[in-house]
Amino acid sequence: MAAAAAPPFFSGFDMALLLGVLASILARAASVGVCYGTSGDNLPPASTVVGMLRENGFTVVRLYWPDPAALAALAGTGIKVVVGAPNDVLPALAASESAAAAWVRQNIQAHPLVTFRYVVVGNEVPAGATAHLVPAMENVHAALAAAGLGHVKVTTAISQGTISVHLPPSAGEFTEEARSFMGYVVSFLERTRAPLLANLYPYFVYTLGLGHMDMSFALFTSPGTVVQDGEYGYQNLFDATVDALYTAVAKLGGSRVRVVVSETGWPTAGGAAASVENAMAYNQNLVRHVRKGTPRRPRRVEAYVFAMFNENLKEAGVEQNWGLFYPNMERVYPITFGA
Repeated sequence: MAAAAAPPFFSGFDMALLLGVLASILARAASVGVCYGTSGDNLPPASTVVGMLRENGFTVVRLYWPDPAALAALAGTGIKVVVGAPNDVLPALAASESAAAAWVRQNIQAHPLVTFRYVVVGNEVPAGATAHLVPAMENVHAALAAAGLGHVKVTTAISQGTISVHLPPSAGEFTEEARSFMGYVVSFLERTRAPLLANLYPYFVYTLGLGHMDMSFALFTSPGTVVQDGEYGYQNLFDATVDALYTAVAKLGGSRVRVVVSETGWPTAGGAAASVENAMAYNQNLVRHVRKGTPRRPRRVEAYVFAMFNENLKEAGVEQNWGLFYPNMERVYPITFGA
């Protein structure tokens, strides 16, 4: 007699229920990361902030320095962490392999329950310090590998000011000053399969009048193509800037280097075109858009909204008004972080 067939592990109802649960989880997960700065004297404690990250579905956060309180709060949460080695430590990291090993030991290995994604060596490194950049990146990369943490990629974050040509994207180009060091950066990233992080702000391109454009192009609200670049049509400045950066990186030999938008956002006050309405439009549209990718790279763009909070110790004006939340933890405006 033939053995009876084993019952399926899942019934049709069970499978439908499981798929529904998975869809619900994905809907709650934010499609962007967030930058958590600490330039404020009235911000909530790190443990509270990490709770806010979880409540809002953020699965990745950028820290500008290895804040012990934030790293302790993030331990065991599964939230991926992009952590910075600040500009002021670059000379020491560049000069000494042992200094880099000590930095990794104190700030990365000391937090074994934190899921580190990238170590960002320097943020918008000023021209006078760029000679330290790649040597520091090399030493940190070697220290991570020696510690068995070679999966944590080493990179740096550049400013929008390094790009001299934004439009059309096919003509994307670094400034002459940036080319003097970016060739070495791109070579390192290409060899180690690490991404390039870039702080990209359509807000500044628009308000500085660099593109002579309608604000709708900057806010993702243009009803149609604004810039036609060969076969590629651009309806928003974010896509155009990302693709211009890809072009500039490829010119330096980085055809396989992925671009990560490590900061982007729109201020709510303190400057031209800075308003709650515009900030809400930009960031909500960004959340919805990043999964689509860009015309030249039609796959998800990894992007981080700047910033978690309004930070009152920053320079007065727009710099204090990029937050998604006030320091009292109330939202500055309604926004949904899951696409």
